[in-house]
Parts: sequence; C-alpha cells; structure tokens
Amino acid sequence: MRLVRFGGAMSLDGYIAGPDGEYDWILMDPEIDFAGLMGQFDTFLIGRKTFDAMKRMGTAEKSSKGITNIVLSRTLRQEDYPRVRIESDAARLVKELRTQPGKDIAIFGGGELFRSLLAVGLVDRIEMSLIPVLLGGGIPLLPPPARRARLKLRGQRVYQKTGTIGLEYDILR
Repeated sequence: MRLVRFGGAMSLDGYIAGPDGEYDWILMDPEIDFAGLMGQFDTFLIGRKTFDAMKRMGTAEKSSKGITNIVLSRTLRQEDYPRVRIESDAARLVKELRTQPGKDIAIFGGGELFRSLLAVGLVDRIEMSLIPVLLGGGIPLLPPPARRARLKLRGQRVYQKTGTIGLEYDILR
C-alpha cells in the first residue's frame, strides 16, 4: 500500500513558513539528496494556501516529471484551472489513491491539509528537516485545533554544514 508522507522544513519553534508564508529561512543543505527523495513519490497533495503561493511564484500549473499534482480545495473551481487537478474531499481522494498502484504520496505544504488527513488517520509518516532558526511566529506545523498523535522515531541525521536535523517518524495508530 502506498504511504502518505508529510515532510518539509520546520523552524526550531515549530513553524513551516513565516508570518507571510515566506520560506527564505530554509537552509538547503548540500548533503540532502533532493532528487533521490523526490523519486520516492508520484503524487503531491497540495493545500489551497500552498497553491496560492505557487501561483504567486508562477509555478502553480507546473509539475515535475513523473509527478501528479492534486490541489485540495473546497473553494477553487476546476474550470478556472484546466491544467490542474482540483479535488474537494481530501479523505476520499487519499483512500482512493492508496488502492491504486504507484509510489508514495506526499503532502506538499499545507499544515491545514496535514491536520485534516492526520485527524482521520490517513498520514503514515512525518519527515521533517529541523532548521536552526527561531521565527517567532508564522504558519505552524500543526495548526490548532488538533488531537495528539503518537510517533515512533524511524531515523535521524544531523547535517553538520548547516546544523539541520532530519527527523523521520511513523505515526502510531
């Protein structure tokens, strides 16, 4: 069965983006094999706010080779974005995707999308790069209200050049 994995970068004080969605604080460590990591996925689930940020950057309708981007939104209309797949029911979609053959499924950005899928038991793993910075505010990894989730450490790695710590956890059910 395909795993649903939430990953990205987080500040030491628990934010995945700054107050205005900025991510200029994220350190790109040369030891992290981004191509190898991305090769583990064939589907990206993108929250509406992340999609809005992608539109501002001009990357909203682009996807990497071999990757299907699916935007989860209850407000966007498919006819307004004919080159992007838009779905409104994240839980139904994930249940459907898990039954199909393919690589793992990534939750790409979106603390609220992560929270909604976590609440219904549809996230299997969290893979977070802990960046040595304190933002003092911003978009939290897990926006309230959220229930407690128990995790089991799968692995960790310290990247000496940047001080970034890679953490991998399975979500216990």
